[in-house]
Amino acid sequence: MSPQRVKFPVRIALLGCGTVGGGVIQLIRDNAEYLASRVGAPLEVTKVLVRDITKDRVPECRPEWLTTDPDAVFGEETDLVVEVMGGEDPANEYLERAIREGKGVVTANKLLLALHGPALVEKSINAGVDLAFEASVGGGIPIIRTLREALTSDWVESVHAILNGTCNYILTKMREEGASFEDALAKAQELGYAEAEPSLDVDGHDAAQKLVVMSMLAFGAKVNIADVPVEGIRSIDELDFRFAERFDMTIKHLAIGYDRGERIELRVHPAMVSKGSVLANISDVLNGALIHGRALGPCLTVGPGAGAMPTAVSVVADIVDVARSKREGEPGLATRGIQMQSRPLVPIDEVDSRYYLRFDVADEPGALATIATALGDQGVSIEQMVQEGRARAAGGAVPVVIITHTGREGAVRRAIESFAEAGFMRGAAKLIRIEDVQGN
Repeated sequence: MSPQRVKFPVRIALLGCGTVGGGVIQLIRDNAEYLASRVGAPLEVTKVLVRDITKDRVPECRPEWLTTDPDAVFGEETDLVVEVMGGEDPANEYLERAIREGKGVVTANKLLLALHGPALVEKSINAGVDLAFEASVGGGIPIIRTLREALTSDWVESVHAILNGTCNYILTKMREEGASFEDALAKAQELGYAEAEPSLDVDGHDAAQKLVVMSMLAFGAKVNIADVPVEGIRSIDELDFRFAERFDMTIKHLAIGYDRGERIELRVHPAMVSKGSVLANISDVLNGALIHGRALGPCLTVGPGAGAMPTAVSVVADIVDVARSKREGEPGLATRGIQMQSRPLVPIDEVDSRYYLRFDVADEPGALATIATALGDQGVSIEQMVQEGRARAAGGAVPVVIITHTGREGAVRRAIESFAEAGFMRGAAKLIRIEDVQGN
């Protein structure tokens, strides 16, 4: 179905009306006159698809809008579909239907885009409709718009981003208050910053989904999210922060991307960064993205990465853009500018980095020499080595920390594996990558 020039008003259907959907309705109501002036036509919510009509909603959500029937959302009475329900299904089915019917589409669904983004973009281009997804990454921060529009004349070389507020809050409390991971997580849950089941956040998968979405625009890449190396923050403890301080660094959970020519490098994990770096002091639940352009150099965006109103701000900004293009009879222009191709990922064993390595070893002769020799045999050069204190009792352990020069990760891991079962080892080795986020 070919899109038609929209008459007054622009009619909007929402898929979902939870926290973000309620914020979208509030913003549309509160800023109605201003938004109409930006679009050239009033914005009018006409339908809201929900699972349960009896559930309490924001006062601005009129009962007559609510429906549990998907068919009521589509058809000629709807110009623009806004998906804020989350999840893969039935959201993907609904967006595909909206695209087929020539509707403009706005979504905040990072999981859906990470799994089906390239296919949805291709369908939107073929149908001549807009697909906008600013709110899928970074809440209210204009990360997607920066990549899609502001940097369209440049070539993105790298991305370093803090994309999960839960992880950032927990690591901030561990650094500033010496809290354990468990205590910091409990505080985040008490304040509503973490879910009761926090795995999506603290194990890194939320940030990985957002990184895959960013890579669509930053690197023009179609990526299978299952191939992206992902680590969470459960293994970080107070001792790691103490050593980080000693080396004038701190620990952040980063989503990292590099253009490596034929391949791209994507990874999500905790990283040590210099305390003087631009990401080091983005604290608590804030998110931030440092994007490095070939011509521009570094560009930093920071702000609230989640929450009803910050996310709603991005959703409504997309609504304005899509509604304006339909109102002017020129839909699909922004989407046609998104060009992607399949790009292979650099395997994690081929990543080059500096490394923080921590070993708990028995306080006995020969342990340090064995570790240093194993690293040297794999071509890994040691920059610094620190042994803290002595074991208080026979058979006890002392922490040994090594900072390496830049080396290949596979070599570092082979060295560690060679002495992992040695009698002096007390537990598994700790590996944290060290990232330069200023001069990339």
